[in-house]
Amino acid sequence: MKPRKSDTPQRLKIGWASRDISTDQPVDIPGQFHIRVSKGVLDPITATALVIDNGEDLLIFVSADLVCIRAYLVEEVRARVKAQEPRIPVDRIVINATHTHDGAGYFCKAIAGMASPDQVPHEGIEIASSDDYRAFLSGAIADAICEAYANRRPGGIAYGYGFAAVGHSRREVFFDDLSKRPNSAGRPGMMVDGHARMYGPTHDPMFSHYEAGMDPFVNLLYTFNARGKLTGAIVNVPAPSQCSEMRETLSADYWHDVRQTVRAKHGDIFILPQCAAAGDLSPRIQHYYAAQQRRFALKYGADPKGALDLAQRRDIAERIAAAFDEVFGWARREIHTALPIRHEVATINLSRRLITDEEAANEARELRALEAEPFKHDGTPEQQLRHNSILVARRNRCRGVLARAEAQKTQPTCPVELHVVRLGNLAFATNPFELYMDYMHRIQARSPFEQTFIVQLAGGSSDTAGYLATERGVWGGGYSASLYCNQVSPQGGQELVEETLKRLARF
Repeated sequence: MKPRKSDTPQRLKIGWASRDISTDQPVDIPGQFHIRVSKGVLDPITATALVIDNGEDLLIFVSADLVCIRAYLVEEVRARVKAQEPRIPVDRIVINATHTHDGAGYFCKAIAGMASPDQVPHEGIEIASSDDYRAFLSGAIADAICEAYANRRPGGIAYGYGFAAVGHSRREVFFDDLSKRPNSAGRPGMMVDGHARMYGPTHDPMFSHYEAGMDPFVNLLYTFNARGKLTGAIVNVPAPSQCSEMRETLSADYWHDVRQTVRAKHGDIFILPQCAAAGDLSPRIQHYYAAQQRRFALKYGADPKGALDLAQRRDIAERIAAAFDEVFGWARREIHTALPIRHEVATINLSRRLITDEEAANEARELRALEAEPFKHDGTPEQQLRHNSILVARRNRCRGVLARAEAQKTQPTCPVELHVVRLGNLAFATNPFELYMDYMHRIQARSPFEQTFIVQLAGGSSDTAGYLATERGVWGGGYSASLYCNQVSPQGGQELVEETLKRLARF
């Protein structure tokens, strides 16, 4: 049987570029229920672009130090790229977020779970225009893509995997149903607890176990120029970058420390971070906090009573850099300079998490109560903004549930943009969700490829993709697995698995 043309190895051309997407303007920092306003730049947030082309097909990956990627941002970037460089197939552009909780806000409208500055009075507090920042951001990303495309030169890739403990289960399960405890009124518009809670108290006598384990895999792809010199790497880790998630300064979080640590040894190479499936994971260690405080105090001289996030970031960076070096030591023995590339883009429809009539009626009652609650007018402007933006976010989340209850009558599924890429015997598969880890393992276990990189929070789909929880997650409830957080059902999650595997098998 004659091989398909796309299966024939072709010489690779590789190009990189990056842009600093930081701003000194007082922009909104999304990632919490309350509005935070940037007070400066702790460390640079960046957008990094990689193009790998074999003359028949190509991949265009962009990683941005942002909390998420909205469809309209992807559309703006693609439009700008098309205008600047018509030869670039813009449907091949994949933009993923590192999920830093200290990235700049660029949203053009309020979304479920967040309050936009135009919905909340903020007299005495300047908040810069998110539209202005988005114009800067989309231009910077488009410029990086066009530059990376122009920078394509003959080169090669190597790949492998190592280990680094970064993400830990952030969902604690209890012997009892938390919603049935005395004085457990819940927080409408935020979460609905059951037997599980995100960041639940592990010192509680009824604490049973973590809902999931952890995934220590670090998937790595290295790029080289024609002389065999290392030029950059994709570093794929199943953990969001949210050690510094409560700060009021822009920051790439632990990825900044990773870049510094890796570059200290390997020179000024490009680092393109990808967050693998980590909807139920985070860098936080819940049950060993006291031991962690002691570790950071002795190892880094950190004040055990102060903020430990910077020590935690440094600790994580050292582990990722160690994995980077360990894998590089053996992966570079096999550098591929000619490989088949196939990049399939599809819109798939996934089953919604349906809202029951009872749930919709309850949310309507809760929304009326929240709308009757007045804004806070005493205290400092900052205290008012915090309180009032949380109130608005809760209202928005209730409205989101009611909107979904109406939409599901005629639209029982959610459209999702899916990218599946073959690069030799290596594969990439994207999704727009904060995807629970189990789905990644289901794909990787059945993938026909040696190594499969799962990339979450890759935009181009619904503006409110949210978390995609598992069956056991929905059973446990809590933040990330409640009706407020899940557009798509566990059934839809398995549909994502099957649709991804179907396309991988065609390669």
